[in-house]
Amino acid sequence: MTEVVAALIRDGERFLICQRPAHKARGLLWEFVGGKVEPGETGPQALIRECKEELDILIDVGPVYLDVMHAYPDLTVHLTLYSASIVSGVPRLLEHQDLRWITAGEIPRYDFCPADREILERILLDAGEGSKDA
Repeated sequence: MTEVVAALIRDGERFLICQRPAHKARGLLWEFVGGKVEPGETGPQALIRECKEELDILIDVGPVYLDVMHAYPDLTVHLTLYSASIVSGVPRLLEHQDLRWITAGEIPRYDFCPADREILERILLDAGEGSKDA
């Protein structure tokens, strides 16, 4: 089981998504910024580190939005998505292929990592746009 954390960073009605690099597992799929929790780190500490490394931003980590388990062919992840906000910096592409600020209604336009599907369904429900297609 791999412990993974990610950030749901909102800007009004929009939230931040990032596209994985082509050369990595699940290349070019979209995801929330984040990564693996290293030994000795808490989830929030890992998330702060990952956001700095991947986007050059400092975030404030809020409560857990949702956590899910997902089995990929190569690993099983326990993904904890935290609500977060940017304290300083503007997201820059340091590791990802692309980044976008999207609304819940735009979710179907993007091909997300399978572990994010349950999270995306919750975002759609919270936005009043519940759908089975997420």
